[in-house]
Amino acid sequence: MQSLNDIRSTFLDYFKRQGHEVVPSSPLVPRNDPTLMFANSGMVQFKNLFTGVEHRDYTRATSAQKCVRAGGKHNDLDNVGYTNRHHTFFEMLGNFSFGDYFKSEAIPFAWELITKELGIPKDKLLVTVYHTDDEAAEMWKKVAGFSDDRIIRIPTSDNFWQMGPTGPCGPCTEIFFDHGDKFWGGPPGSPDEDGDRFIEIWNVVFMQNEQFEDGTMRALDMQSIDTGMGIERVAALLQGTNDNYATDLMRSLIEASAHATSSDPDGPGRTHHRVIADHLRSTSFLIADGVMPSNDGRGYVLRRIMRRAMRHAHLLGSQDPLMYRLVPELVRQMGEAYPELRRAQSLIEETLKLEETRFKQTLDRGLKLLDDELSGLPEDAALPGASAFKLYDTYGFPLDLTQDALREKGRTVDTDGFDSAMAEQKAKARAAWSGTGESADAAIWFDLADKNGATEFLGYDTETAEGQILALVRDGVAIAAAGPGDTVTVVLNQTPFYAESGGQVGDTGEIRTESAKVRITETKKVNGIFMHIGEVVEGTVKPGEAAILEVDHARRGTIRANHSATHLLHEALREALGDHVAQRGSLNAPDRLRFDFSHSQALSAQELAKVEADVNRYIWQNTPVETRIMTPDDARAIGAQALFGEKYGDEVRVVSMGRADTGKGHDGKTYSLELCGGTHVVQTGDIGLCVILGDSASSAGVRRIEALTGQAAMDYLGAQSDRVSEIAAMLKAPAAEVVERVKALSDERKALANEVAQLRRELAMSGGAGQGAAPEAVEVNGIKFLAQVLTGVSGKDLPALIDAHKDRLGSGVVLLIADADGRAAVAAGVTSDLTDRVSAVDLVRAAVPALGGKGGGGRADMAQGGAKDAANAAEAIAAATAVIEGQ
Repeated sequence: MQSLNDIRSTFLDYFKRQGHEVVPSSPLVPRNDPTLMFANSGMVQFKNLFTGVEHRDYTRATSAQKCVRAGGKHNDLDNVGYTNRHHTFFEMLGNFSFGDYFKSEAIPFAWELITKELGIPKDKLLVTVYHTDDEAAEMWKKVAGFSDDRIIRIPTSDNFWQMGPTGPCGPCTEIFFDHGDKFWGGPPGSPDEDGDRFIEIWNVVFMQNEQFEDGTMRALDMQSIDTGMGIERVAALLQGTNDNYATDLMRSLIEASAHATSSDPDGPGRTHHRVIADHLRSTSFLIADGVMPSNDGRGYVLRRIMRRAMRHAHLLGSQDPLMYRLVPELVRQMGEAYPELRRAQSLIEETLKLEETRFKQTLDRGLKLLDDELSGLPEDAALPGASAFKLYDTYGFPLDLTQDALREKGRTVDTDGFDSAMAEQKAKARAAWSGTGESADAAIWFDLADKNGATEFLGYDTETAEGQILALVRDGVAIAAAGPGDTVTVVLNQTPFYAESGGQVGDTGEIRTESAKVRITETKKVNGIFMHIGEVVEGTVKPGEAAILEVDHARRGTIRANHSATHLLHEALREALGDHVAQRGSLNAPDRLRFDFSHSQALSAQELAKVEADVNRYIWQNTPVETRIMTPDDARAIGAQALFGEKYGDEVRVVSMGRADTGKGHDGKTYSLELCGGTHVVQTGDIGLCVILGDSASSAGVRRIEALTGQAAMDYLGAQSDRVSEIAAMLKAPAAEVVERVKALSDERKALANEVAQLRRELAMSGGAGQGAAPEAVEVNGIKFLAQVLTGVSGKDLPALIDAHKDRLGSGVVLLIADADGRAAVAAGVTSDLTDRVSAVDLVRAAVPALGGKGGGGRADMAQGGAKDAANAAEAIAAATAVIEGQ
């Protein structure tokens, strides 16, 4: 028996021998097609090659593409588990030609692979062609020897492929396998074509035309081939069945489910096992590709799939989380072909376990409500829409989950009533919404969120993507177009641009359509809508257009590094200073990081050095930076730090980095563990280096550290090194001796300064060096009073001179006015025997105003003050004299 893995290898190896490049599967989240929620065919990742927008170094390719159809127009969710061939996840094998070969080679390739490499009987095959495609019909006659009755001409769009209303298109040819008359159904094009007898296994698209808005077509300059073979369907027929769930891979997952629930895989729970097996694949691959359960966008679809599987596990009697226990078997079956499964295995298991644990808490109550609602209804009555909406709104039951539960009871839901209840809730929410108080929060942002949902952020794992322009907004009003020079806010369905929040600045970059370019200078967020604010620099941009979205990569890279370094810095500060350290603000900009934290005193040089060394030790550890989605309570329970200023909902992103002997997390080995919605480096080593610039006071009880990372840190250290080299050259000393030499010079300077000060005091006392005659005391009101005006003497020298004069006088009052550096300093002294008659403070306060100053202070025996200049020194002395005379 050929296993599914054997079939995949056979297909890829065959086309590799035919000169095709084996291209790995693209992620399930398309980066180049904003109209798709998930990759749903093999050609998605090659779209730009077919249109000529992109060129690669090969013109032939083959791939095994993982696909999901569970949302949007391609939604098979409701049928999964109940039919033989519907899946949310499937693999599409394909071969592609980008202007290389065409029909004359594509059809022989398909025929040879199917009949010779895979050994499918020729007499069991028939084909369809577009009804006007005579060339393909003749080629089938030539290659396969088919008669006309085995070449069915189809006049509908089933055999004519289009990329969209306009653009590349062309006829198809499809290959069908006849499972025999034991199954009901007729050939394609017949009234019974939807039966299980004739099953399409391969489709070849001849991309040969370009269609225009007026309906006309022209032949493409580059005619191409796009094929798809569903591996599950081919595996079924090669393994003697027409049931995809009976194939080796699906059977292994079904049996794993049966074993974990101690139930019969083919018994009454057969459908439940099939749903679980299918949904295990889609949820695991989506998580591996970065999709996390949430309440909107792709995350909401993932959650719907998860919860549908979890309800079926509940119906099998599983009391504990089941899905995560099946992941090892999935990895064993598919991990070699898709190594991302192995890399993300622990994340997949943890996410599934957490989601199922949370959902189980509400599942019983929700199902009880459903039973209660049904018990009061006639047997053939539909569940009221209001009841279904309550299940959705209160218990998180999506409508399709309620419909699935009712399907087993032969019941339906009043979907019109559900829609009415939903509309009523939205109307109430809009009436209550008042924005955040900013001018940008006009009603239009609520309307856009209500109409389109929140903008889906793709920027955790890409900086380039395609999106669809949903609206252009200027001054709170939607506009129909914007041209060169216009400043406009662009609203998209999805974006890699990060919107300013959590201390991280918003991204800048470019948005490009076929005819226009918008330079984005700022990205903000309101009511779930990302606001891409910028200027149109080329052409005219309009709503409805597809656009290429490109973040400024270099700028994002430095922001990422600074943000990740902030997390390491936070933990290093906690270890160095204590658990009282908590974030009180941050800035993660492209040129620097700033971190405010609770601490009452300045950090010593030793503490700063330790913090910087710890941060760099974990940077150079170069461990992966990992992200988990958890509830805030669960995150805090394992030691995660919440960030200041963030508002947390039911779920949070928990970012972990660094490995420590004693740390946090489930394993107790994580160094930094924080709740954070920002973007981060892939490995801590991507930060490169962190240099702390210093520590300063931010506010009462809050300190602020500023730091640099990466190239900015290297540039700073380089500049510092240049300064040291320059100083070393000036000192004519090796760089290693600069500190000692500068310290010696500083000590020498202090000694000389003290010597000069002493000489100045001695000269002042003697009246030398331009100080005039040696000062002599005069008697005022029976008190000896000495007044002197000094030049070149600083204010700090005056107290010592006052004391010297007081000692010389024995009993008396001294007033000194110093004129230095364009300022005046005043000092007064009174010997202790006279302080009960004269206060030095009164003398200073009388003299200072005469010099243009105010006030002064000190003690009764010594006081000082300052003024603008000493020009009016005589008036100041006279004012002091008057104070003594009044005693």
